[in-house]
Amino acid sequence: MGFCRRCGGVRGGGCHREPILRGVRVGGLILGVSVGVSGLQVPQETHYGRGQSWGRPLPAPETPTMTPTVTPTTASSLVSLCARRLAAHLPTARRALPLLPAELYPVLLHAALLDRRVPLLRDVVRSWPFPVLSLRRDPHRHPDKLCVQAVLLAVTAGLRSGTGPRPCLRVLDMTGIQDGAEHGPDGVTLWSGTVLLAKACLEASQRRTEPRGAKRRKGSPVPPVEIRVDLFVNSTSGAILKAALRSGGAVRLRCRDFHAEELSLGGTVDLLEALEPVGLRRVELRFNNLGLEGLCQVVPRLARFPDLASVRLPYSNVDVRRPGTEDGLRELAEALGWLRGLRELNLGSCRLAGRLRLLLGSLQRPLESLELPFCHLQPCDLTFLAHSPHASALKKLDLSGNDLSSSLLPAFLHLLPAVSSSLRHLDMAECHLGDAHLPILLPPLRRCALLSYLGLFGNALSSKGLKVLLEGTLPLTSLRLVVHPYPIDCHGDDGDGDVPEGRVAAVRDELRGMLRSAGRDEEMWTSSLHHHGGFDFFVL
Repeated sequence: MGFCRRCGGVRGGGCHREPILRGVRVGGLILGVSVGVSGLQVPQETHYGRGQSWGRPLPAPETPTMTPTVTPTTASSLVSLCARRLAAHLPTARRALPLLPAELYPVLLHAALLDRRVPLLRDVVRSWPFPVLSLRRDPHRHPDKLCVQAVLLAVTAGLRSGTGPRPCLRVLDMTGIQDGAEHGPDGVTLWSGTVLLAKACLEASQRRTEPRGAKRRKGSPVPPVEIRVDLFVNSTSGAILKAALRSGGAVRLRCRDFHAEELSLGGTVDLLEALEPVGLRRVELRFNNLGLEGLCQVVPRLARFPDLASVRLPYSNVDVRRPGTEDGLRELAEALGWLRGLRELNLGSCRLAGRLRLLLGSLQRPLESLELPFCHLQPCDLTFLAHSPHASALKKLDLSGNDLSSSLLPAFLHLLPAVSSSLRHLDMAECHLGDAHLPILLPPLRRCALLSYLGLFGNALSSKGLKVLLEGTLPLTSLRLVVHPYPIDCHGDDGDGDVPEGRVAAVRDELRGMLRSAGRDEEMWTSSLHHHGGFDFFVL
């Protein structure tokens, strides 16, 4: 049976005005591509193909047992259903790979990932027809350890193989894969993913040290594959990651976001010096107990990263009350000033009382994100911030854990109008605020017209106060997420700290009803920090 060249329809049936299917028949199955005059095409996933020339991302496929109607809104899902059906038959799928047009590889890869078809996944990756492949986070799924491992093994196997066609793949993008620990042992955590990558990198480097008698591919050597990745390392994985970064093999790790936890000063410095300079946008060093002296050795080394925009240094054991800290603070401020592209700074749980002007005074550009939770700030710190160039640029401000109920309150009320033109994310968790503060807090808060996130968890608000807060923030049309405390009048009568779920559910339903009546169904009010901890700076 032939197909019409104009519309892809069955030859002899005329040119179809509605979208139809054109496909490859393999083993009784047709893997179709939706085409036609309406302009529907295979969803060309940006992350899978030729960089920015690709279009919209693939929608999540429907359940395979459904019988869809071929319409402009379901044709792409039908392609996904066909791909999932093909992926379920491994021998047939393997025979189909050489026959498939390159444009169908992304759909088949998506199906293999979705249904954990590990053997097929290896085959698809090894024969990938494009220079770029991305496994960026799917909002509907969490990373699977076996699938990630299969992709890495396929990449290294293609580089080490002495026979077969030269692989096209040059860049594997694994950035954005989030921690899947809460989804069971099969999920990939950022830590375990880093270890898998390091092992794959070391395995690929063995190709350069094979014995002379070993068979090698004829002709020029296969160029290396660059793996773009977010890394998380601690004291147990630091050694293997350092070895992988310095291996110089056929797989090169290019880090985008670097997270280190509980590392020594020497281990931190060694890993930072082993990272590729280009492409690193974030460094987060937490629970490392570096102290002011350690930070003064680490931060100057960050100047070698030209794309660095975010530096996060929470729990670094800095306390300005200790004797002799003034010179160290000046040295740290000077080092921060060398980071020309710095836009986000986190100094959480560092005691900085009265020293914010000193620390931020050397920065060469305004910050867009400043996180200062539990920093024991003083009124002069907020006053400085309100009159600084940072105020009109700040998109994200975290003042959690600072007591805004008394001496800081006037300075904070003065700060809110100063940041109102740009602020999108404001966190005031555990700031000792109560119902009595709402009448003076709401007017300047309503001036923050772009605000999309408001964090108030851990404050002493009642259910009545929450209703006042909701009504008072209705003019903020950009507001999408409010993380509020458990109402103090919903706490248990026995005083043991437990919150009766029935009382909380009643308040939650009442808040939802108020939002629905105001036509704000898209706005979420929650008391859960686990899944709603705010927005990352890079997506604001």
